[in-house]
Amino acid sequence: MRTILVVEDDGYIGDMVEEVLVREGYRVIRAYSGTEALLLLERERADLVLLDLMLPGLSGEEILPALQGIPVIVISAKINTEDKVNVLLGGAADYLTKPFDPRELLARIAVQFRNAARANDTSVIFENLTLNHDLHEVSADGKTVRLTRTEYAIFKLLLQNPGQVIPKSTILDRICADTPDCTESSLKVHISNLRKKLSELGGRDYIEAVWGIGFRLKTEKS
Repeated sequence: MRTILVVEDDGYIGDMVEEVLVREGYRVIRAYSGTEALLLLERERADLVLLDLMLPGLSGEEILPALQGIPVIVISAKINTEDKVNVLLGGAADYLTKPFDPRELLARIAVQFRNAARANDTSVIFENLTLNHDLHEVSADGKTVRLTRTEYAIFKLLLQNPGQVIPKSTILDRICADTPDCTESSLKVHISNLRKKLSELGGRDYIEAVWGIGFRLKTEKS
């Protein structure tokens, strides 16, 4: 369950927002001032913050820099363009002007969580294979194999162009900066090792050598 921190000193608005969020399945924690929000975040984790600007104690603008790493949607009665620009440039992910439709608030929250999910997605799926960019691993049916740096670079390039023949010279040119050990003479060895790993993992040959040209990632239909 995702947790949303509502920083709002107006009890009526805060209660309304909390009711809407809880009904949508979110966990809500509340703060009524900027200072309280910072103290709360020292012991509570929040996946998103709904932040009013005009708060007692520290204002929304003052605590915004301390909220880096958490998506912040500012909800404020300030309608001046300069105010909006300043908080957006200061780190806020979005700005919603009071009064607002709860449906619009929910939509903006959903967009932030969708964007966060995309940013955190470190995997690419090809048929029954899943490549993890962070770990340089490929998995299928519960089995996992780790790729060398060069094997990973080759497979990533082929994944970006499935079914397309990639000339040997293009492969070398595209991966040379990250894989100084890969040369024209060693490319075949790296690809042979990669083909063997993928074949043992997924149960078929995924990489096809096109004589005199290069290599391509085969789809099941090709």
